[in-house]
Parts: sequence; C-alpha cells; structure tokens
Amino acid sequence: MGKAIRTKKWSRRLKVLAAALLTAGCLQVPAYAAGNDGQLIRVALFANLGSTYKSTTPIITLESAGEWSLQSGGAANASLPSGQARFSADGFRVKVLETADFKTAAAAAKLLQASADKPLLYTASFNGKTLYQLYTGNYGTAALAAQAVTRVQKTAAAQLAGQQPVVTGSERLSTGTYSSLQEAEAVQANLLSAGFTAYPVLLLNGSSQGYTVWVGEASSAAELDSLKQQVEASAAGISLSPVGNSAGLIIRQDAGLSLDALKTAPHYTIAGSDAKVLVQGTGSGIKVVERSQRIYRGDMEVSIVNGDLALVNVVPLEKYLYSVVGAEVYSSWPAEALKVQAVAARSYALQQGERFKIANVVDTTLSQAYNGMNSENDKVTSAVNATAGEVIKSGGKIVEAVFSSNAGGQTAHPSEVWNSGNGLFTNVDSRGDQSAQAGLHTWYHVLLNTGVSGYIREDNVKEVTTKTEAGLSKVTVTAQNTNVRPIPLIQSNVEPVAKINPGTEVVVLAKVAQSNDYAWVRGPFTSAQLVKTLQGKTTNAVPSSISTLEVTKRGPSGRALEVTANGQPLTVKYGDTYRSALGGLPSTLFDIAGTGSYTVLGADGKKVSKTGSQGAPVLSASGTGSSSSNALVVMSADGQARAVTQGQTFMFIGQGNGHGLGLSQWGAKGMADEGYDYQTILKHYYQNATIVKE
Repeated sequence: MGKAIRTKKWSRRLKVLAAALLTAGCLQVPAYAAGNDGQLIRVALFANLGSTYKSTTPIITLESAGEWSLQSGGAANASLPSGQARFSADGFRVKVLETADFKTAAAAAKLLQASADKPLLYTASFNGKTLYQLYTGNYGTAALAAQAVTRVQKTAAAQLAGQQPVVTGSERLSTGTYSSLQEAEAVQANLLSAGFTAYPVLLLNGSSQGYTVWVGEASSAAELDSLKQQVEASAAGISLSPVGNSAGLIIRQDAGLSLDALKTAPHYTIAGSDAKVLVQGTGSGIKVVERSQRIYRGDMEVSIVNGDLALVNVVPLEKYLYSVVGAEVYSSWPAEALKVQAVAARSYALQQGERFKIANVVDTTLSQAYNGMNSENDKVTSAVNATAGEVIKSGGKIVEAVFSSNAGGQTAHPSEVWNSGNGLFTNVDSRGDQSAQAGLHTWYHVLLNTGVSGYIREDNVKEVTTKTEAGLSKVTVTAQNTNVRPIPLIQSNVEPVAKINPGTEVVVLAKVAQSNDYAWVRGPFTSAQLVKTLQGKTTNAVPSSISTLEVTKRGPSGRALEVTANGQPLTVKYGDTYRSALGGLPSTLFDIAGTGSYTVLGADGKKVSKTGSQGAPVLSASGTGSSSSNALVVMSADGQARAVTQGQTFMFIGQGNGHGLGLSQWGAKGMADEGYDYQTILKHYYQNATIVKE
C-alpha cells in the first residue's frame, strides 16, 4: 500500500483549522433564520436530487480574495488565508501512480483529463521526500472502479513506469478519538513509519467531537480485515475499529490546481452520508470555480447527497434577489419594471419552502436564474431595496409568482400550461411584449431561382426596380457571399441555406422582424427530425413519418392544446410540453407551415390540400398550364406570399418566449415604458392579488 505522509506546512494548516470544524449537527442552517441580514435562503448550486434536480461535479473549488473561514455554526470561527480550498466526496477511486517526479504525475493527469476517468492529484511528504499521488474517480461501485483500471492503464501507460493502478475505497479503520490535532498527528506519524496509509480526520458526527486518524483506503470488508491484522501486528498499542458511516473530514494537500506548474491548496475529502461543512464567506464573496468562476455572497455548505458532492449557497434573501433580478431582466429597463421583478422573484422564492430537500431553490431557471455577484447592478440593487419585504399575496398566502420572458401579446390561461384553472392566473392582454422587438433589424424573406427560400438582413439588401408578374418586389445584395439564413436570425452554429452575390436578383416574399422574444420563426424541421424529438414526449405512438402537421385545438389565449400529425393527435401530458416535444420551441403560441404543401379554398367553399410545387395548375394570359419550377409562390387573399417547395419540411411561426403564465417580463417593461407603476403592473398580471410588506 502507498504511504501517506505529512509536511510541516500541512501541519501548520491543520493547526489553523483546529477550532474551525465541529459537528454536522451544528452546521444545519434553517431555510429562513433571523440574523443581522434578515431572512436566509438556501440555493443549490450542485446536488444529486434524482429526478427533482441533478447537477454534479467531482470536485468543488472555492476561492476567496480576502480572509474567510470554516464555521462551526455556533462556536468561534477559524480564519483562513485568501486563496483556494478544494472539496471532494469519499468513495471508490483508482490509485494510478505515486512518484517523486511532479512532471511525470502532471503528464499522466493531463492525459486523463481528456478521458472519462477524471484525475485527482495530491502531494505529501515523508522523511524529507515529496511524493505525488494520482487518483481517478469517483466511481459508483468497486466493479466500475475495477473496469476503470484497464482504461487508466491504457491512457497513462507511458507514465506508469511499471506501477499497477489499483482500486481504492472508503473502508477504513479508526484509531480512536483525540482532543487535539497534535495527538492525532503523533499517532499518524507512527503509522506512516510502519508503512501504512493514514490521514488525520476531523470528526463531524454529532456523537463524537475532536480528531482521529483513519487508516487505509480498502475497497472491501475482507481487505479491511486483512489490513486490521497487519496494522495491529506492526503498531503495538493501537486499538482499531471500522470507520463505517462515521462523518469526517479527511485533510490532504491538492497538487492539481495547475498541471503546468506545481500549485497546491488544502483538499478536504468529505466522508460519511451525514457530513456537512459550512464555509463562511466575507463581503468580497466566495468564488466557485466549477460554477463558471462566479462569485457568491453568503456562505457555502458542502455535503454529500446520494453519493455525490452537494453545494448549497446560504445567502440573505434580499442579497439573493440582487443577483436574481439582474440575471432575469436587463438592468437598463425602467426602475418600475425592475421593482416588478424584485417583488415577483421574492414571492416566488419564499413560496418554495423545502422543495429541493436540502435547498429552497436551485440556481437555474428551474427556479430562477441566479449568477451570484456577477449579475448584480446598482439599479437592480436600488429596485430590490425599494421593495424590501414586499410580496404578492392572495387568500392570505404568498403567491408562487411564476413568470416568463414574453407572453407574445397575451398571457396564458392555466389550462394551457398545466391543464387546470386558477383564479389568480388567467389570460390577460400583454401588449407591452412588443417592446422586445424595438430597434431590431428587419429581415427579407426571399425566394431564390433554385427554389430555396430563406432570410437576409436588411443591411445586406438593396431593392431593385423590377418586380415579378404577380407584383412581388425583388432585391439583390450588397456584398459577395452574403448568407441566406434559414430563419430571420444569425445563428453561428447553423449553416446558411445559400450564399448569393451582388447582381443576383431574388424575390421578396415578406418582410419580418428579426426573431426575438415577441415574434419568432423556427425550422425548417424535416419529418425525421420531428419524429426523433417527439419520441418519449407524447402519451401515444409517434408516426414513423410525418407528412402533415397542424394545430387542431387552441386554448383561451390561442396557445396550442392539440397538434395533429397525419390526421392523428399527438397527445401530451399538458399543453406546454409541445415546446420541448417539437424541437425546443420558445412558446406554444404558434402556427405551422408545411413548406411542401398548401390549401386552396374553392369558389364552392371547399378546401383542397395540395402538395409539391411541380404540376400545379397555373392560369396565365396564354391559357392554363402546369408549374414546372422548383418552387411555387402562392398568395393568400390578403396578399401574403410564401414558397411551396418539392420537399416537405415544417416551419413554426410563433410569438412569446416561455410558458406565458403569470408575469410577462417584457410586458412589464412595456407597461413601465408607458408610465405604469410596479404595483399596478403586478396586479394586472396577478389577478385578485395584493402587494403586502412582510
């Protein structure tokens, strides 16, 4: 077994922490507690909560620019110097190699970084010699770790130098408890001298306090029994017992902060299902490296949930709102619109209770967008402070004040979102939503001679004097290789449908606004693409091929309640599911256009569906003929034109962004532009509600 050793530097670090960590029971923070900063809210940044929420990471790296501490929850805090500290969860790993050469260990770690077996590099010293210990994992079971051994051997073969990677686990032996770190270190030194892996551990369980030494990293009970016999035979006077599920903090030194040069930080491995550690921040905030380097106010609770690391930000509610409001809406919006968002976000957060078990909310739009101090702004802070404590109530209870980006001109009725009615939420006018497209470019929907249709932005287009025989305008472009986009929006990850040059004239079918939160176009989607995205989203069988697709039932606001493919309904659990079922549409307030089909209304009032562009009867001055072009332009009675192509694909033309229920953020902005105050706006979107200061 590899030897685990200590350094004087490590010893000094442990002494600094000696009074810092106490029992997990003391670290429990209530969802809302009175204090200098008022109510607190718990925000999950990482957690494995099964189907409720899952965002995990094998390592959590916290950083502070100023002094910070590990807090006991009741006793005095211990200050820590500025810099980084890393946390991981105990479990099955593969010990890849142990070497005195940092370059060898770092080279192997770099190779493993690009694989599924993520590296973890420690450093330790013994008898004046520094060693680097490289691990991978965690793995859910010993069997999975054993499978990883083969992969690791292949990936890092050049650096192993004959060493055999082995599976390690969390089966350990405890030497008893000690009142001081110094006592634990003395016992550890004896075990290291005898050649056994041993680490000082701060106990975190409620029944025992103080320090201990944990011996070994066995992957099975049988391996642990063998280790116990070896240790007791070699180290006289030590009484050992299995650690079991005891909660503790194993303290090591991390060497993997930078694999280009040696850079170390304390590393804390949390063991035991009930273990928790509270890291107390300062006014400068705590950076979470694995959460896009964002900096957060408040404290960080690190624990293990369902075998994975969990990170919960415990932050004063009002300061949480500084970030949420800044992340959810633009700080340049009118102050009254910012106040609307502040009151709605506060109400929503307070109504969540313990929805996420270890937290009240999460930091994504599953709850509310929360980016820490990165999204704070002075205007937003003023709006939050101006409405401090204000919430929306109905029937004496705080309202779950749901909101979406843009209602598309009219908010949704509850029956369109979750199949039920509600007196608080109903469909109301939301004309302010149109403010989302103010100042945006106009796009030309054009038809090329090849039969391809697409969109060109207005600043790349020059109108020409010639028109089609049907009176449709024509344009050319002003630059070589101008892109023709599939929708009226620049998408860096989507190839243009064509490129054209100056002098090439194309037919203008329509002028439309750039796709935005209020009005948008998505597609074209082929039958195969739609069949794939529909799988698992409908409660009935999806057809193997789709030739026709249409909205056949709408709710009070016009949102789709039923979509039919080939004449058969695509049934879903609730209406809003159509957004994800149909390729991630912004809202369910949409129409569908099949590019390869059209409907003719005859003089007798009968509707006839036609497909394809070729063979269509065309009446001209010389008589009746048949279309033989790649695309056919059809015009509606009101002069709207569109192209019908040979292949059938589907375009979605819609309005709004989000479920549309409750507050429309852009709608609030539009009303604020018109001079309405925040309380009037809130009462417009939340019917039968009052604004109360708690």
